[in-house]
Amino acid sequence: MPTTDPNNAELWLRLGQKLEALLPPSPPVIDFTTQMAFRWVRRSTLLGHVSFLQPVGSFARIDLADLQHVESQAERVVKNTRQFVRGLPANNVLLTGARGTGKSSLVRACLSAFGDAGLRLIEIDKDDLADLPQIAEMIGQRPERFILFCDDLSFEQGEAGYKALKTVLDGGLSAQADNLLIYATSNRRHLMPESMKDNLSVQYDEQGDLHPGETIEERISLSERFGLWVSFHSFNQADYLDIVAHWLSRYGLSPEDMQVARQPALQWATERGSRSGRVALAFAKDWAAQKNASATE
Repeated sequence: MPTTDPNNAELWLRLGQKLEALLPPSPPVIDFTTQMAFRWVRRSTLLGHVSFLQPVGSFARIDLADLQHVESQAERVVKNTRQFVRGLPANNVLLTGARGTGKSSLVRACLSAFGDAGLRLIEIDKDDLADLPQIAEMIGQRPERFILFCDDLSFEQGEAGYKALKTVLDGGLSAQADNLLIYATSNRRHLMPESMKDNLSVQYDEQGDLHPGETIEERISLSERFGLWVSFHSFNQADYLDIVAHWLSRYGLSPEDMQVARQPALQWATERGSRSGRVALAFAKDWAAQKNASATE
């Protein structure tokens, strides 16, 4: 007979919840005509791994005008994205350089700029790149144009995931659909760590021409599969303060307030060891909040 012991009932409830977590989830409802941003999700279940697209409910929108002191980089990426949206030939893009300089923000800004023209963004983890043929099959007949976005992409020595990415970027019919491009950001130009011992295998001939060793060739062969490389550089003090002023104005502060904030902004950057755009935005949020709080007291 079923027990009426409340402790047993609670136990069965917890077991049921754990079992439900291990079963394949119901795929979310996808509407490519109204939803612009998605995340590729991979989960382990009792029946093995399942993968599916999950809409991003609150997309972190940012406009191209908010990206300060990266105009030349933005121009190249926007031009490539515009070609892609119009159905013209376009390249996979690798954005590299210093942290917090606007690499991932630029990709999101492209979605803000071209979302109404049919651009869609799918964020994917590097460990799930082997699922690209599945994604390509899912969206291959769609009229929209899709950017597969892999943020902070890098591989450690001996990690096997980079081989899957190389295959994907080769452009085989089963790997990449015509309406799909890959945009990736990385702090490493060649996506893998570099060490002095790699240079020991470099050779040169009697004319002095260098011939990289196999390790270096392997590293370069991965990154060069991205047709467009865009490099970002650290901001100087003047650039950093310009970015702070931009965000403070966005939060409704006056030029006088910005002048008062100059020294605290520099101190904020010194404490964090970086004058990046991310640090500038964090300071602007904190300073604007303090100003608003003081005004209401």
